Amino acid sequence: MRTEEDVLGKRELPADALHGINTVRALENFPLTGRTIAALPEFVPALSMIKEAAALANLEIGALSAQKAEAIVAACQEIRTGKYDAHLIVDVLEGSGGTSSNMNLNEVIANLVARLAGMPIGDYSFVHPNDHVNCGQSTNDVIPTAIKLALFRVSEGTSLALMQLAAAFSEKKREHSQTLRLGRTCLQDAVPMLFGQTFGGYQAVIERHAKHVDELRRQLLVVPLGGTAVGTGLNARPGYKWAVFRHLSALIGDEIKPAADPFDGMQNLDACARLSAELRNSANSFWKIANDLIVLSSGPVGAVGEIALPAMQAGSSIMPGKVNPVVPIAVCQAAFAISGNDAAIAMACQQGLLEINCYGMLVCDRLIDSITLLQRSATIFERCVRSLTVNEERCQQNLLASSALAAALVPEFGYANVAAIMRAAHDEHRSFLEVAIDRRLLEQKEVHSVLRRAADVSTSTAE
Repeated sequence: MRTEEDVLGKRELPADALHGINTVRALENFPLTGRTIAALPEFVPALSMIKEAAALANLEIGALSAQKAEAIVAACQEIRTGKYDAHLIVDVLEGSGGTSSNMNLNEVIANLVARLAGMPIGDYSFVHPNDHVNCGQSTNDVIPTAIKLALFRVSEGTSLALMQLAAAFSEKKREHSQTLRLGRTCLQDAVPMLFGQTFGGYQAVIERHAKHVDELRRQLLVVPLGGTAVGTGLNARPGYKWAVFRHLSALIGDEIKPAADPFDGMQNLDACARLSAELRNSANSFWKIANDLIVLSSGPVGAVGEIALPAMQAGSSIMPGKVNPVVPIAVCQAAFAISGNDAAIAMACQQGLLEINCYGMLVCDRLIDSITLLQRSATIFERCVRSLTVNEERCQQNLLASSALAAALVPEFGYANVAAIMRAAHDEHRSFLEVAIDRRLLEQKEVHSVLRRAADVSTSTAE
């Protein structure tokens, strides 16, 4: 065992623990989720890159010696291998506004430096967690920066996953560009349309979300680093801010920009709130489309049955042969979770008090969860869509048995006359088409062409 001391007193630590007393106090104070900062994808790598960039910047401006800076850089690079995740143990929802997370990494870096230099762990005489690793920094500018960079990197594949799902719908759009079906409004028979139009609508909304997600994630590259405690840059030497941004951009591989107003950058997480809202919007569109596929595949005998989803697994432990729409159901559940995450993120973002927002770690945790859920939902949904089939015979049966042509006949015969046929069909328990043909509103040989014209009217109007 070894002993460390701070302003609150002493604590015993395991001799081989790379964390220090600040981390121990956080473990005692915040036993919440059981998930550590090392479990947050890309968070520790982003934070270690900031520490590395800060060391290089402080070397450049003379705030750190070459020996100290090089030792910190080497430790940061070691940490990014994941070998020391077992020492990054602060809970993701630590209640110190990120101070515990920042100090956990500072302590691990300092102790790694000590060990690599052949000094005892806990000996900070060469590199100190606060004086050297944290030089020119504050938790209040470092943690929001790490959060944004982690989110930027985690969300890298989101737009691509959405576009691949959109491509699956595009494929179905082409495949069924001539397949007539019954369009429904308020779950009631409405007008003729094409299945290609249905799939095209799904494609369009998902492509729009992909575009918005990509635009919003770029906003995460504007960060408050260099503002230190409240935005003034207190205790950072002249030249540090511009040097740290240059080095960090090189490490990330993208241009990282300082907030135009450092005080705004320190106080607000609105870029995170906007991304979360768009993830929720995307999930809501998934949810809507998934529900449509559940309805269209329902039955398949006792309900709509116009599409068949791929059979993934047995649907019942008691009903032989039953197959359920398991992928759309899973996609809906992910959407519920993303909506809940967005509610938590919105509350956290609006609860910033005065000069900083203390709830960034929750924002990071929930946003990463939403990003991951959306990406994975898109992937399983894509596989489902590519494998679904359309029952064209059932589509035709449902269409011909409905009153879908009624609206198309109104311009020629008038609303009242067509409504009278509708009432007669209902009273006589016959189809609308049957009665319309009997009353010579159209001939049997005209039915398909009239249906086709009614379904294609949006295309012909656009042309």
